[in-house]
Amino acid sequence: MLQDAIALVLKKSKVKKEAIDLYYGGDLNNQLATTYYLAPFLKRPTIGLYGACSTLALAIIQASLMIENHVINQAISFTASHNATAERQFRYPNEYGIQRRETMTFTGTGAVAVHLGLKPSKIKITAVTLGKVVDYMQDDPNDMPRAMAPAAYDTYKQHMKDLHRQGIDYDLILTGDLSQAGKSIFEDMLNEEHLHYKYYDDCGCLLYDKKQAVNQGGSGPVCSGLVTFGYIYQKMLAGKYRRVLLLATGALLNPVMVNQKLTIPCVCHGFVLEVAS
Repeated sequence: MLQDAIALVLKKSKVKKEAIDLYYGGDLNNQLATTYYLAPFLKRPTIGLYGACSTLALAIIQASLMIENHVINQAISFTASHNATAERQFRYPNEYGIQRRETMTFTGTGAVAVHLGLKPSKIKITAVTLGKVVDYMQDDPNDMPRAMAPAAYDTYKQHMKDLHRQGIDYDLILTGDLSQAGKSIFEDMLNEEHLHYKYYDDCGCLLYDKKQAVNQGGSGPVCSGLVTFGYIYQKMLAGKYRRVLLLATGALLNPVMVNQKLTIPCVCHGFVLEVAS
């Protein structure tokens, strides 16, 4: 899937693969197996990044900063996830047939590749906010939306403070994959502080609706990418949104730490997509 996504973005961008200076990407598998088994086929420098479900945002931010400072000219940021591999690594194999809890999310299956460069395009990245790792002492791996919501709120506040903005300055605010439960918590946190915004939604809720048997909604590093660059991006090109803030969340857990009953540190990285004037 990643090979296909990268080939497609190169074709759409009308860029030769030799012109890409650097690849940034990551996935959910141990030691970024998907990324590094792909890397030999890229034949270009590749940097693997891990931010759990915030991986794509982290890769886009890193590439953007390098391009903004003229260290490189062009980069591709990418990620992929697969429901079966995620279940095997973080929970139980699908074949085990466990009863899924209502608070669980459903890892999306797909791949996303984003081309970034100095050449002006119809939509550009105008701001980024790297998030701090926060731990609100949540220790249930089957309820990651509750653990991640405070990280989204922390990055949201930092972003608005740094840019001297408010939520109403954005046509749309998206969180990465808080899904139904986490979305409700994030909304409550904004409302308690009387932080106003035009419209807010969550990529996990947009990837899967309530009619599908996915419990709280979608998750995984590809979740925010599929929604943002497959759906929201087209809405921006059509003129529905001009400025969108994506807050991509990630639960930085692994099975060993969960088995030792430790809490789940979380992070959220944000960036702004804006229609070029």
